[in-house]
Amino acid sequence: MGRKRGANWTRKRKRKMKVEEIKEKEKGEEKAELSAEGSPSIDEEEMQVEMELRLLEALEIYPPAKLKGIHRHFVLYGLTQHMQRSLKKQITPDDVLKLLDRFYNLEMLEPDDDELDILNKEEEFSLPPSFFPKNR
Repeated sequence: MGRKRGANWTRKRKRKMKVEEIKEKEKGEEKAELSAEGSPSIDEEEMQVEMELRLLEALEIYPPAKLKGIHRHFVLYGLTQHMQRSLKKQITPDDVLKLLDRFYNLEMLEPDDDELDILNKEEEFSLPPSFFPKNR
């Protein structure tokens, strides 16, 4: 009697496993169809949301106002490094700029012509004579 129950249980278990496998295959096919249609999969959407959250956290340290001016590249580098550490994923500055573009008008952060003139202006510089040791 115990053997029959064990055999029935084994058959039921195998059927249940086959049904679960079929359901998983169908779910995989549905996901493949959705991603093939161009709509992002759930994993991609979750990653996008996670990246946006990490960017907003990084903006607490590196305010977007500092993206304008001579420190722009240093701030962009800091944002990139912060996101790479928090996501444990390779992120490029272009990826960060694309994310920032979703929240801010990056064209407004481009340097003005006046700023470029100031940065490109050359001035004559020399150390004061008191800096040099006196000849004895």
